[in-house]
Formats: sequence, structure tokens, C-alpha cells
Amino acid sequence: MNDIFNIKRFARLLKKTIMERPIQNVGVTVLLLILSFILYVVAKKIFGFEPAQNLTFFWGLVGGSFFLASFVFGYFSTNASGSSYLTLPVSFLEKWLCGVLIAGVFYLLIFLSFFHLMDVIFVAAYHNSLDPTSLFYKQQYESVYTFDLNGIIAWRVYPIYLVLTGSMLTGGLYFNKISFVKTGITICIAVLAIFGLNWLIATFLFNNVNDASPYDHVTLVVGKEKATLILPPKIDNLFHTGVAFILPAILWLLPLLRLREKEF
Repeated sequence: MNDIFNIKRFARLLKKTIMERPIQNVGVTVLLLILSFILYVVAKKIFGFEPAQNLTFFWGLVGGSFFLASFVFGYFSTNASGSSYLTLPVSFLEKWLCGVLIAGVFYLLIFLSFFHLMDVIFVAAYHNSLDPTSLFYKQQYESVYTFDLNGIIAWRVYPIYLVLTGSMLTGGLYFNKISFVKTGITICIAVLAIFGLNWLIATFLFNNVNDASPYDHVTLVVGKEKATLILPPKIDNLFHTGVAFILPAILWLLPLLRLREKEF
């Protein structure tokens, strides 16, 4: 039998992980979907369809996966459960794949399916509630449409989802206890440090800085006008590629290395 990966052994581990802790896995997922539904309904009544769709998609996907990921490697909250988990007759790669599938694949597919179905139902209900004889029927009908899971907003959210979920998977192994809180604090500190350092660099190089997005652009006030300096296209593409792909890849692979360290 392969010591690194065996499909039957991995399938048993995945089944055991889901069935052994149904509240942390199934229960939390259901709760997150219910909260997403409530957020959609409340935001739709207060702000309208488009803000409700954007808010629900962001917080349901990013916040939900971040919260769920905090339970994936929660075995190390106590020495007993951690030791028991490490002695399971499976490889560190299989343990890592199990966590990645639960927090990074299963939840993603479940949420996207649920969100799209919910969105289609609400949009259809709105369209059906309109009066076809109204002079504003076409305008009202076309003003509300389903959220595009392959659109600009969605593709701005996906990298954030990858970064934060990867951060939580990593934090769950490096912070054994209350990893959700510790990882959240660490992320906040890192973000504040990046923004603060970027602002200091911008104010050191330029005068009258109005806005400075980290390593993306700097907006300056020139008299009564505002001017924005952006990175050269090649450097800008390199930076955004790193944020969207390289950083998430590192964060998702770090738990694999940490699991291997813990086993040895």
C-alpha cells in the first residue's frame, strides 16, 4: 500500500472526518447557509437586490469558508485529540487533502449552488410580481438580474476567499487553541501593517497624498484636482497575479508542511 496516498484509505478518512464531527462540518455548513439566506433577505429589503447579492456572496463565501476552516484542523485544541489525530494510520498528505476538500472544495460548491438557487428564486419572484402592463415594466424587469458567478464582482471575491481560507487553514495548525480568534487578529495586524507601511512610503515619496492603496496606486491632490499614479502594466500584472495565485498557493500549502512537521 502506498504510504503517501491511497484512494481507499483517503476515502475512509474523509468519511470518518465528516461523520465523526457532524456538528462542526455538516451543522456549521447548514448554519452558514441559513445565515446567508437571512442576510440576503434583510439586505434586499434595506438596500435592494444588487447590494444584497454582493453582500451575501462576499460574506457567505469568504466569511463562511473562513469560519468553517477554523474547525478543519481543530483536533489540536487539546493534547489528547491532537495526539489521537496524529496517530491515525493515514499520511499527512491525506489529512491535508481532507481539510482542503471540506473547507476549500465542498463548501465552495455547496455555497455557490445554494446562493445561485436562492438568487434565481428571489429574482424570478420579483419579475413575476411586476405588472406587464406598466409603462415601467421593461425598466423594472431589467433592473434586477441574477448575480453572475463569473462576473467582475465574483472574480474580485474569489482571491480574497482563497487568501483568507488558506490563512485560516494555516492558522488552525500554528495556533492550536482559539485559532479562529488568533488567526483573525493576525490577519488584521498584517493588513494594518501593510496599509500603514504603504502610506508611510507614499507620504515619504510624494506630497499631498490623498489615497494610497497598497502597492497598487497613489492618489495625489494637485491644487483643486486629484491625480492618480498607477504601477506600470507589467509590474501591476505581476503584483495582482502574486496576490491572486502565488500568495493563496503558499497559504494552502503551508498546512501540508505543518502537518508533516507535527508528525515528526
